[in-house]
Amino acid sequence: MKIGVPKEIKDQEFRVGLSPNSVRVLCDRGHQVAVETQAGIGSGFSDQEYEQAGAKIVTSAAQAWEQDLVVKVKEPLKQEYDYLNTCKILFTYLHLAADKELTQALISSKITAIAYETVELPDGRLPLLTPMSIIAGRLSVQFGARYLEKQQGGRGVLLGGIPGVAAGRVVILGGGIVGTEAAKMAVGMGAQVQIFDINVDRLAYLESIFGSRVQLLYSNAAALEKAVPDADLLIGAVLVTGKRAPTLVSRELVSKMRPGSVIVDVAVDQGGCIETLRTTSHSSPTYVEEGVLHFGVPNMPGAVPWTATQALNNSTLPYVLKLANQGLDALEKDVSLGKGVNVQDGLLVHPAVQELFKDLI
Repeated sequence: MKIGVPKEIKDQEFRVGLSPNSVRVLCDRGHQVAVETQAGIGSGFSDQEYEQAGAKIVTSAAQAWEQDLVVKVKEPLKQEYDYLNTCKILFTYLHLAADKELTQALISSKITAIAYETVELPDGRLPLLTPMSIIAGRLSVQFGARYLEKQQGGRGVLLGGIPGVAAGRVVILGGGIVGTEAAKMAVGMGAQVQIFDINVDRLAYLESIFGSRVQLLYSNAAALEKAVPDADLLIGAVLVTGKRAPTLVSRELVSKMRPGSVIVDVAVDQGGCIETLRTTSHSSPTYVEEGVLHFGVPNMPGAVPWTATQALNNSTLPYVLKLANQGLDALEKDVSLGKGVNVQDGLLVHPAVQELFKDLI
């Protein structure tokens, strides 16, 4: 199969769909890979490394897109919509619940669009979302700690405190992978940490990990109204597969937080779970609303592309190989991969996205 790897164009997105090591595996299996020049440079991979792995370096995005299968990292942007008519299969993160315009463009193109974030194993795990969730969870605290610094507009709180001075308070909404990894980082810094979740079994599991180092609480409106105003760092880590994230924290509740507190909403690419949160970028990552510093960058792992690209490829390559070897037949042979299909033949097929965009069905 002919596979294309275009350069990512989202603001400061330095990850790349395939690493040279992945390209080599594909080429060794008899597939042809066209990589747009400089596509991997942000992750530390030169054109020469791709050529040595067997890829053909092409000079334009159009050439990378005119292949049977295009492997990316982030969703196509408006300036890429015209390319959707030139390839047959697109494999990337899509997050359509927060982007009706892209959903419509994919439907119009009649492409088969497979979203990393909805590939789902029989036990409900999301294998292609997990590595980036781990990274985003860890980065949420790293970024949060930075923006709590006074020079960055924050309260001037050291999350770990020091002897004689209380540690900062971190409130995490959601105890999934993002929330768990955020808690690990926050605990490691010495912060006071609370995790809220509605899954009692998950809370019990988290107790086996953290013991008494983290306060594990059932999430309801009354509990959040008590905890959020005291948070120095509030992290949104809610995920409903394929759906828009529910709003858990209202503007009124945000207004009760102390000036200079920080909100990092990892759920922003699914619409966010905090009412005052809007999408930002690595170039302009924060803004102040109700006196609180908000961080809403949807491609957080793009800040650490050397790590993130390799972590993503470790998970995506087996599925890329199936698509390359079997074409669309792979979607029937691998049920988990089949669940990743969001749009096909001009139809919106993923149930969660169908529910949200009923007018597009």
